[in-house]
Amino acid sequence: MKKSTKTLAIMTIVAITMTGCSTQHVKPDVAEPVSEDKAALELSKKQPDSTVMKAGKTLNLVRVLDGAVCKNDQQGALGEFLLYADPLDIDRIKQQKGEKIFHSFEQKIERFSAQVFESVINTTSMSEDPFALGEYEANQKLAKQVASSFKSAVADEIDKFQQETSLTIDITAFPAAFTFYRTGCDINKMNIPE
Repeated sequence: MKKSTKTLAIMTIVAITMTGCSTQHVKPDVAEPVSEDKAALELSKKQPDSTVMKAGKTLNLVRVLDGAVCKNDQQGALGEFLLYADPLDIDRIKQQKGEKIFHSFEQKIERFSAQVFESVINTTSMSEDPFALGEYEANQKLAKQVASSFKSAVADEIDKFQQETSLTIDITAFPAAFTFYRTGCDINKMNIPE
């Protein structure tokens, strides 16, 4: 081999070796980041269960309750709650007391549900989660926390109502429908369905 060919071959080998050593491979993302539009689409696909089991009874979804609370001028929440009731109890009570009794039942349920929701929001930290990967994840965590706290807090009210009325019910928060306000809360400007 000629000296220039040898030098060229050595330089090529050195260049390839140096390129291989200096190039860093980028790890692919473990999970595809969720865009806000994609996240909204996922939430919109979630439908509440039409039935739940409680004490060996199948309860049917009979009503969706809306709730809105401003904790202060900056923070608050808008949410939906699912009211389930035993259809056999409903039929029995209609026969015994008539349909008009259900209007007072609805008012009582709405009242204690609203009070429990307000209490839960007032005691929940609405601050941004520093460990969340974004606003979507922070809202998901907060929705799960509020739903869990609501479930625990409303249990006594449900028990009292069932003892007074003999109507088996359950009320659960629907986390997919929660909207949280952290930078301004005005109950008059919330889009509360009629």
